[in-house]
Amino acid sequence: MDVAQAIRERRSIRRYRSDPVPEEKLNKILEAARLAPSAHNAQDWKFIVAREREIRRQLSVAAGQNFLAEAPIIIAAVALNPESLMSCEVPAYAVDLAIAVEHMALQATAEGLGTCWIGAFDQKEVKAILKVPEKYKIVALLPIGVPDETPMAKPRKNITEVVCWEKFS
Repeated sequence: MDVAQAIRERRSIRRYRSDPVPEEKLNKILEAARLAPSAHNAQDWKFIVAREREIRRQLSVAAGQNFLAEAPIIIAAVALNPESLMSCEVPAYAVDLAIAVEHMALQATAEGLGTCWIGAFDQKEVKAILKVPEKYKIVALLPIGVPDETPMAKPRKNITEVVCWEKFS
């Protein structure tokens, strides 16, 4: 599957089969994150792969989203330098980890797997579950598994509504 097709086919999956994710596919997904660009190539991140059933259950409770426990893998994207600002005054970690997590989501799609960006979770609870030091920030949780649903594509605005030329309009 090429990148354009993966972009078109990626969906937020909230139901997963119990099939394990093959190690080869997981490694490709993690490699996609490793290769993602970051501000100053700092790569100020860690990716925690949670496969144990009890940890996944606890993460689903901390997120208030039961479907998380169904996914055979949940990856937590952790910012190691959450105070760093780019010169444009945007936190570098937010951009860097958004790129890396989306690389993982697209690679998962290309591998026939499903994902769902999770930003709604209790930061303190998830840090405690995953033993993440207080000074770091968990940016997203990404469940990964074989989809047990096929959601329809959601409508998107027309390109003329989201693209401006030369200046904001």
